[in-house]
Amino acid sequence: MRISLSALMGFFLGLGLFALAVYLNTENYLMFFSLSSLLMVFGGTMAVAMISFEGRNVMLAFKEIIATLTTAKVDPRTLYEDVGVLIDWAKIVRRESLRKLENTVSLSAEDDQNFLGQCFVYLLSGYRGDKLRVLLQHAQQSIYERKMTQSKVLMTMASASPAFGMIGTLVGLIIMLNNMNGDPSKIGAGLAVALLTTLYGVLMAQLIFKPAARKVEHKQELEAYRNKVLTEGVVLLSDGVSPAHIEDAMNAYLEPKYQFKRA
Repeated sequence: MRISLSALMGFFLGLGLFALAVYLNTENYLMFFSLSSLLMVFGGTMAVAMISFEGRNVMLAFKEIIATLTTAKVDPRTLYEDVGVLIDWAKIVRRESLRKLENTVSLSAEDDQNFLGQCFVYLLSGYRGDKLRVLLQHAQQSIYERKMTQSKVLMTMASASPAFGMIGTLVGLIIMLNNMNGDPSKIGAGLAVALLTTLYGVLMAQLIFKPAARKVEHKQELEAYRNKVLTEGVVLLSDGVSPAHIEDAMNAYLEPKYQFKRA
């Protein structure tokens, strides 16, 4: 797992601009901290997420928030490597047989759990042509929909946090007005505290939940593209197409820098 420098820079840029605005305009930095406001926004957002989705998906969504600062697993280099694996399989099948592939290829524990491992299992199970394509497309769609649930959770949290910020502000205003006792001088300080919940809600939504949701969508789009490429390659392999023809077909999906060159 590698840290994404662009994501890290974006996060600190957004946080840094907010901190700079506070620094340039006041010396009372502590007035921007309110534990009760923070708990109201975060607790309310969590409550909405737990009511709307299964607890497991909410926990996975929080893992995705941390993963926002990491790079996607799929990139042009990893796609090139996956296609290279397919071509190696094609060479084994052409040179020996499909049954030999089972004895020759050993997938890692991680590969065995992902789409490439599923392709290997279906291939050895004897599926061919359109039947294999349909099966892999169903598996691909199932993976995509299952992993996109975390994006839906995060977008729900992004919608809920400003709403609970506003609720917190209303609660703060009610308390402030009730405690004024006819003294207008208390409006300023009380209003500032009341507005903190709205500030926290907007910051959480725009700087944490929405970017995390978009990052999940981006990663899953890349993963879906990878799985589409692997599907086409495995179907060609099942039809007995030569490794050279598989190379040509797969090059259409690869960036020029990572295309396979004929020896």
